[in-house]
Amino acid sequence: MQILSAEEQEQVAHAISVAENMTSGEIRIVIENTCPAQDPLDRAVSYFKKLEMHATAQRNGVLVYLAAHDHLFAIIGDAGINERVGPDFWESTKETMASYFRTGELAKGLIAGVHQAGNQLKHFYPNTSDDVNELPNEIHFGNSK
Repeated sequence: MQILSAEEQEQVAHAISVAENMTSGEIRIVIENTCPAQDPLDRAVSYFKKLEMHATAQRNGVLVYLAAHDHLFAIIGDAGINERVGPDFWESTKETMASYFRTGELAKGLIAGVHQAGNQLKHFYPNTSDDVNELPNEIHFGNSK
């Protein structure tokens, strides 16, 4: 079973593009059916390394991990972001997303999280004229599509 329709995938990728147009930060989304790790945060960290999210020039990458069937997700930011955002930032973003996830609106939850992260990132990492999109905007599908 497909987690997101092609249209929803395009909507999420577009939301990433819009958010990244406001900031030099990079946002990636990884979706799987199930989380092989016990903790979605551990799985997010694994993907963060695998997708080389730590390789951005300003260490300002954000990764959203979702295990749809298991109803688990995590959001992590690179060192450059974590030292600048407030301690409640990731939790408030997760709660915004969870409010959509609870009603089965996965795409809307992802889009809301991307917008919230983009709005925060633009304060610390505004977009510059020489900004380069360092990472793809498409959703990365792990163990299922």
